[in-house]
Amino acid sequence: MSRTLIKKIRLTTTFTLLSGLHIGDSKDNVEIGGVDNPVVRRKDNQQPYIPGSSIKGKIRCLLEQIEGCADIGGSDKVNQVFGIATKKDTQASKIIFRDAYLMEESAEMLRNSPNTDMPYTELKFENSIKRLEGKADNPRQQERIPAGAKFEVHFVVNVFDDDADGENSIALLKKGLEALENDFLGGSGSRGYGQIEIDWDQLDQSRDEIPFQKEPQTA
Repeated sequence: MSRTLIKKIRLTTTFTLLSGLHIGDSKDNVEIGGVDNPVVRRKDNQQPYIPGSSIKGKIRCLLEQIEGCADIGGSDKVNQVFGIATKKDTQASKIIFRDAYLMEESAEMLRNSPNTDMPYTELKFENSIKRLEGKADNPRQQERIPAGAKFEVHFVVNVFDDDADGENSIALLKKGLEALENDFLGGSGSRGYGQIEIDWDQLDQSRDEIPFQKEPQTA
């Protein structure tokens, strides 16, 4: 079934880290050395960032949990907005999740901070506990983006056929963001990592619509 793209809606918000954030990268790809679990960084300036895929994947997972889905891709409601790719069905996502980059003031703060262990980041030492023996085991260094850092986050919502389609997508996105704010982003969330605060006022006030005029048919 064909659909007509009638507009795009751009939304912007800010994620403020309330606790340290770890979204990992392969150690083979990060040439800073000495870290067991490095964070993902931009290649142009070595600043840490939040991949759009991480934001989308986490929100989708939370929405599917809310819908009571046992399997990934098991909710038609979520699939219609977030897309699906199977042998039986393929549909593109209606929402584009951009990579989220450090805001300039946060980049400056972390660059000059005496409390960071590496450029823009901190190291947290962790280990496992052998409870029966009362001993620490498997010590490791975890690289984190410190609490207080702010990231600018962009979404683009593709609207098809009528305005109701866009409002449905935005409502589902907001529901997922609300769940994310009460959960965590990245790894080690059960140990306190990845708590974020979302600027909801900015999200609503930033709305920018880009309509598309349908070309008139010629005889």
